[in-house]
Amino acid sequence: MPTRTLDRVLGLRDLILIVIGTVIGSGVFLVPGGVLRQSGGNAGPALLVWVIGGVLSLLGALAYGELGAMNPAAGGLYVYLRVALGPLTAFLYGWTFFLVIATGSAATLAVASTSYLQQFIALGPIGQKVAAVGLLAVVAAINVRSTRRSADVQNWSTGIKVGALLVMSTVLVASHGAPPSSVPFWPESITTSLVSGMGLGMIGVLWAYEGWQYVTFSAGEAMNPQRTFPRAIVLGTASLIGIYLFANVGYLAALGTEGVARSDRVAAEAVGAIVGPGAAKLIAAAILVSIFSAMNGITISAPRVYYAMARDGLFFSKLADVHPRYGTPAVSIIAGTIWAMVLAASGTFEQLLTYVVFVGWIFYALGAACVFVLRRTQPDAERPFRVPGYPWTPLLFIVAAVALVLNTIATQPGRAAIGIGVVLLGLPVYFLWRKRT
Repeated sequence: MPTRTLDRVLGLRDLILIVIGTVIGSGVFLVPGGVLRQSGGNAGPALLVWVIGGVLSLLGALAYGELGAMNPAAGGLYVYLRVALGPLTAFLYGWTFFLVIATGSAATLAVASTSYLQQFIALGPIGQKVAAVGLLAVVAAINVRSTRRSADVQNWSTGIKVGALLVMSTVLVASHGAPPSSVPFWPESITTSLVSGMGLGMIGVLWAYEGWQYVTFSAGEAMNPQRTFPRAIVLGTASLIGIYLFANVGYLAALGTEGVARSDRVAAEAVGAIVGPGAAKLIAAAILVSIFSAMNGITISAPRVYYAMARDGLFFSKLADVHPRYGTPAVSIIAGTIWAMVLAASGTFEQLLTYVVFVGWIFYALGAACVFVLRRTQPDAERPFRVPGYPWTPLLFIVAAVALVLNTIATQPGRAAIGIGVVLLGLPVYFLWRKRT
């Protein structure tokens, strides 16, 4: 087994910006119109959905804050599942994470970037694939060379992204460019169809908040992790609620309720209505920076799961190697990037990710359940941070995650069956690997 471990080089600011940078991709620029339509066309319920989605994510962050401070090891959620629920559950998560969730997310971001890149340069079908693969390679090279350097890149790119979002939102709010709305802020009554629609809108909102848990994978490289890690995951997630709400208020100020509800490219249309025709390139540039930051956030964190699996003997042993010069899990970074390149070039990532993303919420719920398990099995373990509001905080998060999964199974049984099938394919792989090692 490899003896060298990863150096602790990430401070509080680095961890906070990993949370924010990994979460903010393209969702906040695109999905608010759909959320408003599904919430009955009234701004009040739509904004409430954004608040509830953020609070649910914050509940999960609080639970994971206790787990990360208690066991600040590389691999995060994978490690919590292994310690509390056993290696099989942890392996199934890691298997699905490598096969689709992390690599598919990186592939999705890389391919999405090419459509915005075409605002500046014409790309044919082959050119788009080459650009997507090239961007993945650049991000991997940065992360192989140095964790400290990749964290600096994350800090700068996230700072630029958040700054652009805040400036955009301020300009939109100050503009008051929207015509008077004929739609009331709140509906006259709360109906079953409204609540059901808000539930559907919640799926898009939770997708926009997706990624706050990635910072857990980097806990093994955090300095003073018992103190910095729980603060970072909670502060980063809480900041996202404010950023997203401000952006949504800006869209409403610029386009009005009806204008936002009609739009599937709400940021571009809102800025275009205030700034003029040149807005397309401004928004494209902002989204490109946002996508790059999210890709770098995935690459600085996700390979630590493969690294932890390899150290447990549940993945290829080379993935546990730490580069002798750079001090990074270079082989894990390269392996994950190569698979993401295959998915991006083949175009299969969209279907895979659609089928499997909801499965991630099964594991997120199990992660929060680890708080209960470890409180019972390791009552005397040191807990520098305890989740406030226990047991209701993790319990509410678990209930929300289970509701999301059950809703997907009920409304899209075919998609759910394929997603669960991908997870279960890991069962024979796990037993073969255990027999081999």
